[in-house]
Amino acid sequence: MLVLGIETSCDETAAAILHDGAVLSSIVSTQWLHARYGGVVPELASRAHLKLLTPILDQVFFEAGLSKEEIEAVAVTRGPGLIGALLVGIATAKGIAFSRNLPLVGVNHLEGHLWSAAFGGGYIQPPFLALLVSGGHTILIGVEAFGQYKLIGRTRDDAVGEAFDKVAVLCGLNYPGGAEVERLAKQGDRAYHTFPVGMRGREGYNFSYSGLKTAVANFIHKEADAVSHHLEDLLACFQEAAVTALVEPSIKAMQDFGYNTLVVSGGVAANQRLRERLQEESARLGAHFYSPKLEYCTDNATMIAWVGWKRLQAGYQDSLAMSGEANFPIPGMK
Repeated sequence: MLVLGIETSCDETAAAILHDGAVLSSIVSTQWLHARYGGVVPELASRAHLKLLTPILDQVFFEAGLSKEEIEAVAVTRGPGLIGALLVGIATAKGIAFSRNLPLVGVNHLEGHLWSAAFGGGYIQPPFLALLVSGGHTILIGVEAFGQYKLIGRTRDDAVGEAFDKVAVLCGLNYPGGAEVERLAKQGDRAYHTFPVGMRGREGYNFSYSGLKTAVANFIHKEADAVSHHLEDLLACFQEAAVTALVEPSIKAMQDFGYNTLVVSGGVAANQRLRERLQEESARLGAHFYSPKLEYCTDNATMIAWVGWKRLQAGYQDSLAMSGEANFPIPGMK
């Protein structure tokens, strides 16, 4: 089945075409216009999607060597996300589906991330534990089968990706700051300072980042030369605390629930220190570890098309009355 995927949940405009789960073409355009504001401006994001989506669709068909008449189904991000941005993609998907009487399926953005490590590497056999980390979400999910999920842990306040971006701003770096923080942290001394690890020593498998952000802000205020003379060291210590706060609950959950496979996905899954730590701890347990290709860590339409394809295989599709949902829950989550 040839499936067209469309993703417009935030500030990436993306389209992809898959044939029975195999990627034929995938294009992602990041809206860098938000950098000057220090964060995504919803109205500007929606307008940018309107401008970018049609030429991106033309290009994705060109790269796949297909015409629009050959597509057999359309998958689109239904939520969660910015409602205005979501509606641009949904309206476009509906128009394509209606014009050719094609099946339409709305996909949960987080479920897309959940399975993004499967592209190009074969199907990851459940059950497995999934750590989903991004600018808006930090969640630990037990995957029993496709469409059968168990919520194990989540952030009690801020997402880890948001913490990276906020600390970047505190240090005078541009938004989004996650990649720059990682680049500079590689050159730093992790022994320079010890920042608190959120939720350490507490029951459960949850995460917390508000305390770490405050600790970094207080340290910068107290140590006048922290940013000017020890920026790399400061960021290395922040990153280590942020990563440790993800690794410890994840490994504990693997042991407590008996999972033998760990998958990390989402934008923050591109962080090499996080991958390194999770790989080391998984190997220590004799467990398997998977992470997406770097191009599939950030928001993309390939993951939307893939999940849409799986849902269509299961006999599921949506009507043209489907609408976007800013807080759309993952289907099958308990």
